[in-house]
Amino acid sequence: MAGIEKIKKLLQRIYGEEEGNQALEKIRLLIADFPEKKSEPDAFFSQEDVVLITYGDSLQRKGQTPIATLHDFAKTHLKGAISTIHFLPFFPFSSDDGFSVKDFYAIDPKLGSWDDVSVIGHDFQLMFDYVVNHFSSKGQWFENYLAGKEGFQDFAIEVDPATDLARVTRPRSLPLLSEYEKHDGKRVHLWTTFSADQIDFNFKSLPVLESMIDVLLFYVRQGATILRLDAIAYLWKEIGTNCIHLGQTHDMVKLLRSILDIVAPNVMILTETNVPHPENISYFGDGRDEAQMVYNFTLPPLLFYAFVKEDAAVLSDWAKGLHLESETNTFFNFTASHDGIGVRPLEGILAPQEIDGLIDVVRANNGQVSYKRNPDGSDSPYELNITYVDAILADKDSNHAQKFLASQAVQYVLPGVPATYIHSILGSRNWLEGVQQTGRARTINRKKLQVEDVLSELKDPNSFRAKVFYAYLNLIRIRKKQPAFHPNAAFDILDLDTKVFAIKRFSENQTIYALTNLSSRKTSISLSAEKAPKSMVNLISGEAIPTDSINLKPYEFMWLTTANPSSN
Repeated sequence: MAGIEKIKKLLQRIYGEEEGNQALEKIRLLIADFPEKKSEPDAFFSQEDVVLITYGDSLQRKGQTPIATLHDFAKTHLKGAISTIHFLPFFPFSSDDGFSVKDFYAIDPKLGSWDDVSVIGHDFQLMFDYVVNHFSSKGQWFENYLAGKEGFQDFAIEVDPATDLARVTRPRSLPLLSEYEKHDGKRVHLWTTFSADQIDFNFKSLPVLESMIDVLLFYVRQGATILRLDAIAYLWKEIGTNCIHLGQTHDMVKLLRSILDIVAPNVMILTETNVPHPENISYFGDGRDEAQMVYNFTLPPLLFYAFVKEDAAVLSDWAKGLHLESETNTFFNFTASHDGIGVRPLEGILAPQEIDGLIDVVRANNGQVSYKRNPDGSDSPYELNITYVDAILADKDSNHAQKFLASQAVQYVLPGVPATYIHSILGSRNWLEGVQQTGRARTINRKKLQVEDVLSELKDPNSFRAKVFYAYLNLIRIRKKQPAFHPNAAFDILDLDTKVFAIKRFSENQTIYALTNLSSRKTSISLSAEKAPKSMVNLISGEAIPTDSINLKPYEFMWLTTANPSSN
C-alpha cells in the first residue's frame, strides 16, 4: 500500500530505521483497528463553508449542559449560515481555559458529554482542537511520568538547567524550564514552552507518538472533520536550534496527514502557527502532503492597522500574495479568536513604530499587551488582548456597528474559508471584569454569556448585539450563495483608492467586485478602467449601481455583480 510505504519512510526519517520500523508496527495496528474508512472527497472546500469558533461554555443556561445550550442557539439562529462549529478544547483541564489537557479522551463534565457533541454533529460539521504539543501537570499521564510507570518514563523532556537554550524561540516571557520532583525524590527540570502547568510532550519517545496518534484517531471517530493542530510549530525540540518549524515537525505533520489520508481522507488538518506569513504557509508543504488549511494570521493585525489608518494600501499589497498553487489548500480566514491579535505576523510588513501605534490604540480602549521573551533576554509584543469589536471601533464608547461589520466584510471576501468567533458575531465588548477576576489578559474576550440575556438583547433592534448579529448573518447568507466566493476562486486586488479595499473575485459563472470603504469619509470610485458592466447589482442592498461613479458611505461595503439567480 502506497500510504503505508509513505508512513514508513517518514518514520524512518524521523526516528531512524530501527525505531521507525517499531513505530510503523504500532501505527499499522491503530490503522487496522479503525472503523469503516471513508472515500476521499471530490473537493475539500466550498463557498458554503463558514466556521463558528467557540468554547463549549460560551453560552450558558441554568439546568442545561453548555454544549446543549450552544446547540439550541445554533440550531435556532445559525442553521443555514454556519456550517461547522469549532469547539475550543472541551476536555478536563487544569489551566489556560482548556489548553492544559488532563484527559484527552473525555469531555469536561461541566460542559456536557460526547453524546452532546454527537447530537450537535447531526446539524453541523465539527472541528476539534488537537492539543498536540503539551499536556497538563495535573493529569494522569503526568502522574504516570512522575511515578516512572512503564511506557511513561520519557513522556516529558528533561533538561539540565545549565544548558544554553538562548536560541529557542519563545512565545511567552515565562521561563522555558519548570522544576518538578519525581516520586523517587529526584528533581528534574522539564521543557514547558507555554507555562509550568503545560508539560511539553517528548515526541522522541515512541509511546508518546503512539498515544497521540491514538488520540487523533479517537477524535475522528467522534465526528471531527477538521483537526486544529495547536502550537504545532514547537512540537520537536533539538537543543542548539531555535526549536520552531524544525524538519522533524514538518515530517510529523506529514505523518499525521498520511495516516488520515488512509483512514479518513475527508478529515482536514489545520495548523495553528502564529508566526510571520512565509513561515505560516510553509505548513502547506507541497500542496498535498501537509495541512489543507493554515490560519491566515497576518489578516487580523493588518486589517486592524488598515482601519486605524483608514488606508487600505498595505493591506492590499499583502493580499496580492494570497494566491495558492494547489486547489487542495486554502486559508482559514479569521479576525478574532479566543486569543488576542497576534503581532509577530506583522514582522517585515510594519515598522516597529507602527506597531507601537496599534498598541497605543489598544491600551486607550482598555486592552492589554502580552509579551514574548527574545534570545537576547529582552521582551517584545506578542499579541494584543482586546475584543476585535473594540479594536476596530477604537473607541470604548462607540456604538458604530457598521464600522465593525465593514471589517468582517473584508474577511469574508478574501480567498479562503471564513471563521468567526462567537463573540464577534454577537458583538461582544471587552470583558474587563473577567480580566480582574483571573488576572489574565486573554480573559478580555472570553466572557461566558447567559443565553437568556443574549436572546433578550437580540430582541431589541436598538441593541448593539442585534445591530451586529442580524447584519452579520445576512452577510454570511448572501456570501454562501455566490460561486465567486469559493475559497479557491480566482481573485485580483484592485488599486482604486487608498481608502477602499477592493477585490475582484471570479469563477466560471460569476464575477464579483467587493468594495469596502475603510474610512470615516464618503469616497467615490469608478470601475470604468476595469471594463466592468456599466451597471451592476449590489448583493448587500439589492440596488443597481452605476459602476462609472460609485459612492461609498463611511464604512460601507458593496458586493457588485451582474443580475444572478444566486442573489435572490
